[in-house]
Amino acid sequence: MGDLFSGLEEFGLDKLKGMDVYKKEESLDHASGKKEPPKFVESDYLFDKTHTCPVCDNTFKSKMVRTGRVKLLSVDSDLRPKYQSVDSLKYDAILCNKCGYAALSRFFSYMTVTQAKLIKAKISTSFKANETPVTVYTYDEAIKRHKLALLSTIVSNGKLSERAYICLKIGWLYRGKRETLPKTTKDFVKVQVELKQQEDDFLLKAYEGFYSAIMKETSYPMCGMDEYTVWYLIAELARRAKKYEEALRLVSKIIVARDANERIKSKARIIKDEIKKSQQT
Repeated sequence: MGDLFSGLEEFGLDKLKGMDVYKKEESLDHASGKKEPPKFVESDYLFDKTHTCPVCDNTFKSKMVRTGRVKLLSVDSDLRPKYQSVDSLKYDAILCNKCGYAALSRFFSYMTVTQAKLIKAKISTSFKANETPVTVYTYDEAIKRHKLALLSTIVSNGKLSERAYICLKIGWLYRGKRETLPKTTKDFVKVQVELKQQEDDFLLKAYEGFYSAIMKETSYPMCGMDEYTVWYLIAELARRAKKYEEALRLVSKIIVARDANERIKSKARIIKDEIKKSQQT
């Protein structure tokens, strides 16, 4: 029988002529010793999403995490999600590098004419763009972007709940930076303490903002959360700030609420138990 693969010489595959159709070829694992599993870096989970700024109509791109590419590992007691391979929280603030307007992705497109005027007058006139291209956002970069989002929300008279939500996320970012801080960092312990203090400061601001919001904002969902989830979050933030009386008041309301689901009631009971432990020590 002639060569079954004759005629493929033009593709540069001369060395493969004469192959047996049914012979099992040597695997790459056997040939090279050990096959390395695919290695992914943070940029592999990202893409550039195009946005149009509602303040200045500028079209720009911002790094976003590909939906479904990252796996949720766990959720902290204050609802901070922790993902495998990449911290998605770093990519939630969208910044227009032309006018300086920034917002969380959830709120970015919502802008009134009056709010746009306030952004232009109080931020755009002084804003200096950072045009340095990046492949990923560091925690420092993410924190700056979120702080700009907080500034935009304050300047444009955004809702208290929105301000609180951004403060919460900035607190989470400081926690993420602290948890991943290389031990080779100069003055490692000191930097850890400073990051924990900054985290606590923003979580306290989040507590104050959400507490005020439930007094003044009556519509739910609030930042994507139903009423009992907001109560739970405020209770946990109060516990972390050692405001135990307020935390216990809120968890008690959740536990006895007829329409609160069992999942949130269970989490409320955990807060109650944690407070009892703290008061006994």
